[in-house]
Amino acid sequence: MASSQGKSELKFADWMATLPDSIHSIPLTNLAIPGSHDSFSFYIDEASPVGPEQPETVQNFVSVFGTVAKKLMRKWLATQTMNFTGQLGAGIRYFDLRISTKPRDPDNELYFAHGLFSAKVNEGLEEINAFLTDHHKEVVFLDFNHFYGMQKYHHEKLVQMLKDIYGNKMCPAIFAQEVSLKYLWEKDYQVLVFYHSPVALEVPFLWPGQMMPAPWANTTDPEKLIQFLQASITERRKKGSFFISQVVLTPKASTVVKGVASGLRETITERKRLSHLICLVCIWPRTIPCFYCVRNSLWEVKKKNPLKAEFCPLHLREG
Repeated sequence: MASSQGKSELKFADWMATLPDSIHSIPLTNLAIPGSHDSFSFYIDEASPVGPEQPETVQNFVSVFGTVAKKLMRKWLATQTMNFTGQLGAGIRYFDLRISTKPRDPDNELYFAHGLFSAKVNEGLEEINAFLTDHHKEVVFLDFNHFYGMQKYHHEKLVQMLKDIYGNKMCPAIFAQEVSLKYLWEKDYQVLVFYHSPVALEVPFLWPGQMMPAPWANTTDPEKLIQFLQASITERRKKGSFFISQVVLTPKASTVVKGVASGLRETITERKRLSHLICLVCIWPRTIPCFYCVRNSLWEVKKKNPLKAEFCPLHLREG
């Protein structure tokens, strides 16, 4: 699962451990925790078949154009450049995970997938666990939010895999407002697993998917995205659960057609970058600041004049 990684990839490897004491007892539902979209997409296997969730038009496109079609698809599917270790070192603590079986796979393995297949699930989970073992005060949120081609025994296999890899590191599902860094540290918990399937109701360490809602703006327009986020955050805070603010621009079919050979990076992230925006968490009133702003003394500046505050690099990362 190789990928390009920056020299400063470990800059925020222990940011939770170094937060001010005053934040340790605050419910994690009130903290701004950075995450990545399609977290596994730093690796896309162009030799793999098309994912079972893809519509017939995509299936036909690949059947006609073969490898060329898959290379073009990869340009639009890869939202990350860092592997899991690199993302963790850069401060990412929420992972968006989509799981699939692979057609005609004799080993019946589980894979990360979105459009095309990525790495085996056990490899990614073990990579995350290795980081947690070395950084025992860091906590991750694993959000299994899409399942493709999975039967009951596949879910059982995944649940057993989680047990084998994380064991007692997993925090059982409780009231979200009870979960703080202090609570987790006292019990040596480092992993919260959210599982968007009825299976979650049968397993104590699986948090039901509704405890991690993720409204989707589905737009290529940064201004509409900001309006969507601002309109929804206050209402979602009242519900007492974790929630996701997806700072993600989503290409339309027409966008893909116009930039089919260019790919996601050039067409979306370069044409209308979010780097024109300051930290999208800290501009909201009465919000706990993100860890970058706390550690770099930007929060007081933002409160006085948020529109002229220094950029928060953490929230300008792609994905």
